[in-house]
Amino acid sequence: MKIFINLLLVTIFITGCVNTEQKLTRKAARIHSSILTVDSHCDTPMGFSEPGFDMGVRSADGCVDFPKMVEGGLHAEFFVVFTEQGPRNDSSYTQVHHKALQIISEIRNNVEKNSSMAEIATTPDDACRLKKAHKIAAFIGMENGYPIGKDISRIKQYYDQGVRYITLAHSKNNDICDSSTDPAGSENNGLSPFGMQVVKEMNRLGMMVDVSHISDKSFFDVLKVTATPVIASHSSCRALCASPRNLSDDMLLALKENGGVIQICILSNYLKTPEPNPELDLKIKDLQKKYGDWHALSDSSKKLVHKEFKNLLRTYEKSATVKDVVDHIDHVVQVIGIDYVGIGTDFDGGGGVDGCRTAAEMKNITIELLRRGYTRSDIKKIWGGNLMRVFRKVEEMAKNSAP
Repeated sequence: MKIFINLLLVTIFITGCVNTEQKLTRKAARIHSSILTVDSHCDTPMGFSEPGFDMGVRSADGCVDFPKMVEGGLHAEFFVVFTEQGPRNDSSYTQVHHKALQIISEIRNNVEKNSSMAEIATTPDDACRLKKAHKIAAFIGMENGYPIGKDISRIKQYYDQGVRYITLAHSKNNDICDSSTDPAGSENNGLSPFGMQVVKEMNRLGMMVDVSHISDKSFFDVLKVTATPVIASHSSCRALCASPRNLSDDMLLALKENGGVIQICILSNYLKTPEPNPELDLKIKDLQKKYGDWHALSDSSKKLVHKEFKNLLRTYEKSATVKDVVDHIDHVVQVIGIDYVGIGTDFDGGGGVDGCRTAAEMKNITIELLRRGYTRSDIKKIWGGNLMRVFRKVEEMAKNSAP
C-alpha cells in the first residue's frame, strides 16, 4: 500500500509539472500573438549572397528565416548590414561603402522576393501595420560605422535605403570612436570630433545611435553629444559577465537617464564568463591553421570559416541557457527598471543558447519570463515595446528639429 501511495504521489507531481508547462507554453503563445515582438539584431544577411539563399524557405543551418520567425512568434527583425573593420584610406572607404549598399540591396531583394510573407519596414507604425496584415516587418540596421569613412553624406544615403540604426564601431577602432575590444587600446580617446558629427547627423535624420561594441569612454561621450535616446542593439550586463562588450551598472544608470534601451544579446560569451575549454581552443587553432590569415581570405572563404566556426561552437561550446538570458534581463530590471530592456539575439553572428538556438524557439524566453512572474505588460515592453518607444522618440525629435 505504501509503495502504491508513493507512486500515486509521484504521478500527481509529474502530471502537475506537465500541466504547468503546457499552461505556460499556451500562455506564451497567446502573448506573442497579441503583442509586437522585435529582435533588434541578426547577422543573417551575411548569407544572402549565397546562391539559392531564400528567406522564405526554412533553412537547415541558419538561425533566422521567415518560417522560423512565424513558428517562434517573432514579428519584426533588424537585418544587419555587417562590414568587418579594414584599412582606413579612401580606396577602402569607397570599396566598403559599395559593399554596404550591395548588402542593403540583397536584404531588400530577399524580402521583396517573399512579399507575401514580409515587407521592408522603416517605422514602428510599419511594424504594427504589417503585424495586422500577418506579415513580418524586416528592418535594416548597420553594424559598424566603417562604411561611412569620412563622408558624412553617406549616412543619409543609408537612411534613404532604409537603415534605421548604425552601430558606431565593431571589434576595432574606426574614425568615429574607439571599440571596446581593440587590442591596440584607445585611439580617439572615446568619440572623435568626426564621431560627434556622425551622432548629430543621425539625430537629425531620425536614425537610432547604437552603442554596442564601443568603448566605455565612447559610450559616455555619445551620451553627452546625442539629443535622442540611444540603443545598445546587442549587449548584456557586465555585472554578470565581465566581457568589455557588456554594459556596467554605471553605464546602465546613464542609459536610463538618457532614456535608451539595452537589448540583451543571447551569445554565450556575453552571458556568462567562459569556463576553460581546451578542446574548443584546440579546434579553433586548427581552424586558423587550415585557413591562414583571415584578412587575406576571399569573401567566400570567410563564409566557409564562419560556418565551420559555428559548427565548432555547437559541438564543443559550453553554452549558456535561456535562464542565463533572463538572468541578464532580471539584472537590468533590478538596476534601472522594466522600461529599459529588450532582446537583440545576434543570431547568425554567434548568438543562440540552449533552449533558444533559432528564431523558432523565441517563445522559450517568454516561458522563462512567465516562470519568474513577469506580466504580459512587462513582456510586451521587453519584446519590443521599449525599443519602439526609443524608435518613436528618435523619429519625433528629428521631425521637431527639421527646419
